[in-house]
Amino acid sequence: MRTLAFVTQKGGSGKSTIASSLAVAAMEAGEKVAVVDTDPQKSLMGWAKTRGADDVHVEAATGAKLGDALKALAKKGYTLAIVDTPGADLVTVAHAIKASDLCVVPARPTAFDIWASAAVCKALKEHRKEFVFLLNQCPPAQQSARIEDGAKALEAMGGLVTPLVLSRVDFQDATRNGLGATEINAGGAAASEIRALWASLRRRLARAKPAARKAA
Repeated sequence: MRTLAFVTQKGGSGKSTIASSLAVAAMEAGEKVAVVDTDPQKSLMGWAKTRGADDVHVEAATGAKLGDALKALAKKGYTLAIVDTPGADLVTVAHAIKASDLCVVPARPTAFDIWASAAVCKALKEHRKEFVFLLNQCPPAQQSARIEDGAKALEAMGGLVTPLVLSRVDFQDATRNGLGATEINAGGAAASEIRALWASLRRRLARAKPAARKAA
């Protein structure tokens, strides 16, 4: 089982929204997917309750129990675990970083998000962990200069995954209905972005060094 963790030190970056749609896209691509919600707000647990299906398994865990939870999921035959983390709980974020094969750092193209990403980048490098930045909730194309500036800043800090994810209503509609972007509008731009994002992350996971499977 490979483990992907969404980590930031700032709320509002869209971690849970992207994680839910990514889990569905990976499931549709043939993965047996489990999502572990370590955020006290339990956004993904709420999404799973609304979804009402067991094709994507979702469970809650504290940071201290994350390692044990991931080992149990691996024994059950899951091939991919996606971990969602709280923005302000640095201890839980550290557990997630340690347990993951690849960390994704979502950030909006704003100065505050870029500054917060720099702090996460430092922690990731200290753990010698594979990571990529994801530029999320990007404005429409007419504001491309703002996006370009954000992309350059994140690329300079260690690497930017493609594609960029634009702010699209399909992501919000999907989350509200317990679905993924590929389900709410299979032929839409949001669905294309999330499929391409999973393809890119899958390639990076294949190259990443597996994390040690120890209790956190």
